[in-house]
Amino acid sequence: MFAVVKDLRGVFWAFFKIGILTFGGGYTMLPLMQKDLVQRLQWVTDEDIIDYYAISQSLPGLIGVNTAMLVGHKRGKMPGLAAAALGMTCPSILIILAIAVFITNFLHLEAVIHAFNGIRVAVAALIVNSAISMWKSGVKDKACFLIFLAAILAFSFSKVSPVIPVVAGATAGIFLKEGRRG
Repeated sequence: MFAVVKDLRGVFWAFFKIGILTFGGGYTMLPLMQKDLVQRLQWVTDEDIIDYYAISQSLPGLIGVNTAMLVGHKRGKMPGLAAAALGMTCPSILIILAIAVFITNFLHLEAVIHAFNGIRVAVAALIVNSAISMWKSGVKDKACFLIFLAAILAFSFSKVSPVIPVVAGATAGIFLKEGRRG
């Protein structure tokens, strides 16, 4: 029993650290998740994280929390899912409460405005890093590149929901893989 509680505590704290150290949403969490969950803790593989991200994008809710819940479930079924979700969301709640109490008095200050501009640039770099990492593990052949190209065109020239390219990509992946076997 103690080992289970200790492991759930570990799941909670792993995601609490990820949640408190990332700014800018689910995409910026991918590098930390890969470093912590894949490399350091070895709870999941790079492919698992990419798959969980793809699934999380097509589910309602926040990508980071959805991904955390999938990893937590793999680690400890429903209690692991709950520990991961709580760990991932608690920092945001605490930070939002602190901001709500203090920041309104400082938003007009030039230093605060510049700080937020700097944070945006750093977050953009994290997103580019995540995109490169996802590219390396996801685009492995010409068929994958064509799926990528179709998805990027759909996002660039229409206001299509992310669910449609994700489902279409999964379907295309299945048919292309099955077509190679036959």
